[in-house]
Amino acid sequence: MNILFVLTSHDILGNTGKKTGFWVEEFASPYYALLDKGATITLATPKGGAAPIDPSSDTPDAATEATKRFDNDVEAKKRIANTKKLSDMNPDDFDAVFYPGGHGPLWDLANNAGSVALIEKFNSQDKPIAFVCHAPAALKDVKNADGTPLVKGKKVTGFTNSEEAAVGLTEVVPFLVEDMLRDNGGMYSKKEDWTAYALQDGNLITGQNPASSELVAEMLLKHLK
Repeated sequence: MNILFVLTSHDILGNTGKKTGFWVEEFASPYYALLDKGATITLATPKGGAAPIDPSSDTPDAATEATKRFDNDVEAKKRIANTKKLSDMNPDDFDAVFYPGGHGPLWDLANNAGSVALIEKFNSQDKPIAFVCHAPAALKDVKNADGTPLVKGKKVTGFTNSEEAAVGLTEVVPFLVEDMLRDNGGMYSKKEDWTAYALQDGNLITGQNPASSELVAEMLLKHLK
C-alpha cells in the first residue's frame, strides 16, 4: 500500500504578513492512521524540501493525540523537512494520493499544473484521491477526460464559507473553497461549522475541516481494502 501525500510549499498568508502552510492535524491524523496499517508513505511538495507548518495549527489548543505524536516523532519531522519534489512523482508508483489542508494550498496547489496532471492521472486510473479542509482547492482546475470539472455532479465537501468567516480570512484568501466547488458543479454539502464530516463519491474523498481528517483517512483505508 503505497500512498502519496501532497503538501503545500506556500507559507505566506496573503497580504497579512503572517505565515501559513499545511495544518499539522490534517497531516498527522491520516499519516499515522495509514502508517499504523502498514502503508508506505511518500511526502511531496511543489518545491521539494521543507513543507511549511501553519503556526496556527501548531499550538496547544489545536493539539490532538496525533499532533502530540508528531511532535515527538523525529523521523516524521525529518520527512517534513525533506519532502520530494512533486514533479518527480509518478502516479503509477502509488495506490492513492492524499492532500492535507491548511491555507497554503489555496495559493500553490490550486494553480499547480503538475498537481492538476497528477490528480487527473490518479483519477483516470480510478485510484483514491482524498482531500481535507482547504485541500479540495487543489481540485479547482482538475478535469475529467471529457474536459468537464472533475467535481461536476460529484458529492463533495470542504472548508465552508462560514468557517472561513469565523477565522477572519474571507477577504484574504484568493477564493473560497465552498464557492469554488459549487461553481465547478460539485454537489456540495456540509455540516455545522467545525463538525466532522466527510464524503466519498466513487474514488473521490473529501472532508470539511480539521475535525474531518480522521474520517477521510478511514474512508481511504476502506477503499484501498
